[in-house]
Amino acid sequence: MMNFKKDVLEASSTKPVLVDFWAPWCGPCRVLGPTLETLAEEQKDRWTLVKVNTEEEQELALEYEIRSIPNVKLFHQGKLVAEFAGALPKTQIERWLDDHLPDAGDEALQAILQQEQSLPGEAFEEKLRSFLEQNPANREARLALASHSVFKKPDVAVQLLEDIRDDEEEYGMAEDLKALATLMTFEKSNGAIAGKHLLEARQALQLQDLGTAVEKIIEAVVADKNYHHDLPRRSAVALFHLLGNEHEITQKYRRQFNMALY
Repeated sequence: MMNFKKDVLEASSTKPVLVDFWAPWCGPCRVLGPTLETLAEEQKDRWTLVKVNTEEEQELALEYEIRSIPNVKLFHQGKLVAEFAGALPKTQIERWLDDHLPDAGDEALQAILQQEQSLPGEAFEEKLRSFLEQNPANREARLALASHSVFKKPDVAVQLLEDIRDDEEEYGMAEDLKALATLMTFEKSNGAIAGKHLLEARQALQLQDLGTAVEKIIEAVVADKNYHHDLPRRSAVALFHLLGNEHEITQKYRRQFNMALY
């Protein structure tokens, strides 16, 4: 009996593992098997092939809900990340692998992002900038650097976001960051109470005083939520999105903000 935990789940922490669930009596399995073996040899630097005979490993077949074979599952970092069923042609499997295998650049980026709390701000930004020089099209890296820069270098943040289109997954976050960049470049209140509070919020953000910043933005919402193209509301929503639902600032002020809107 194979050691699935060791051979697949644990092994996938260092290299993705493709598992071919098959059986000797299965005709399509005999078609697919050699194709997978050929691909595994051609792409051995990207992933490892493990074959599981469902006749011999019935408990595994039940655990992974194998209802028809051949069934192919891709594991990465101990988790199932993608799968397909049936004997697909080689070219289609190659496209499927390109779509679902983790990108080395993405893994390098994740390693950088995990250092955000331990590195000084400038050092973290420099790592992101260096990564972007090598991977200029990486949207996640652009958003990360824009998020990190928006309160001190809003013009840099806007430049990083300018080519993200409204049909892209990252568009919502990009719009949030643009709203915050607008707040950080806001200068003239023209005597409006809402504008005065936004200037106070901007100053608080420059000092990294998030609590005061949110309080002042909420005061601006109360004074005139539609002021300066809806900037008070957009700024608050953007900040809450950037911080996340679990952040203490979001939990403390989100209800107060919602009440101020109505």
